[in-house]
Amino acid sequence: MYAITMREPGGPDVLEWTEVPDPVAGPGEVLVDVVSSAVNRADLMQRQGHYPPPPGASEILGLECAGRIAALGEGVTDWAPGDQVCALLAGGGYAERVAVPAVQVLPVPDGIELVTAGSLPEVVCTVWSNVVLTGRLTAGETFLVQGGSSGIGTHAIQVAKALGARVAATAGSSERAERCRELGADIVIDYHDDVPTELQKATDGHGADVILDNMGAKGLAANLSALAADGRLMIIGMQGGRKAEIDLSALIAKRGSVTAMSLRGRPADGPQGKAPIVASVRENVWPMLADGRVRPVVHARFPMDRAADAHRQLEAGGVVGKLLLEVPGR
Repeated sequence: MYAITMREPGGPDVLEWTEVPDPVAGPGEVLVDVVSSAVNRADLMQRQGHYPPPPGASEILGLECAGRIAALGEGVTDWAPGDQVCALLAGGGYAERVAVPAVQVLPVPDGIELVTAGSLPEVVCTVWSNVVLTGRLTAGETFLVQGGSSGIGTHAIQVAKALGARVAATAGSSERAERCRELGADIVIDYHDDVPTELQKATDGHGADVILDNMGAKGLAANLSALAADGRLMIIGMQGGRKAEIDLSALIAKRGSVTAMSLRGRPADGPQGKAPIVASVRENVWPMLADGRVRPVVHARFPMDRAADAHRQLEAGGVVGKLLLEVPGR
């Protein structure tokens, strides 16, 4: 089969569409003929040498895919060859075929094209596991997502709105702010402004019950200031750095909590594994996609052998939603 490989860590030019050995479905796994994958920030970090795959995972980039099941590993009974699926991966999505634990596989949601479904698993599982399963966002609460026009942001806005929350988002331009409003954001704040102050004004001093943040250190102080009493800050990225001081007295005064979570390194099974997250997504988010309350947001599509161009576009900025990679000839 063909896949995107890396000669060495570096810029987009290190990515090559080359022939590699076919994967094999082991016990409890399925083999998927990939139709599409999508570009995530984690892929850029891995390409640069800053985010190695977990032990035992494929070295090939790609944390999600859509396609058709080609073969079943020993013990798999819930799927059949030919089923149209999408899957959450620890790696291997930028390829013509990938082996994945069956518990991380989902049917393509009703009303969603197979190719488009390749943009869903990573963002859907990340948002649901952080905002709802751990962040416990409920109807009537205020939710703030930092970077509302990103792949994570565009999905989080829609899910939070579908749950009945008041949704706030940050954006860096008027065009991206308008897109956030179109997706359901009630409050949009320019992230160049004083976000905590503007949020307090817009919420009559309440702040945010749940914040989803991908900046890490750079945004920590502002996020803590923006939290409401009993608020929950969910950190899923370090684009703004890894280390920062925290004012514990301010956190204690608000009875706030800070949680940092990663999805990729979780085991497939077990109480903290990917399986219960995927199952909860299928039960709760798939109906939102089927009835149109939540829709995939795809900014652009690229042939997978031009993954380097997709990486360049994401790094250049201005992308709203996800960049999709389509396997040539499928």
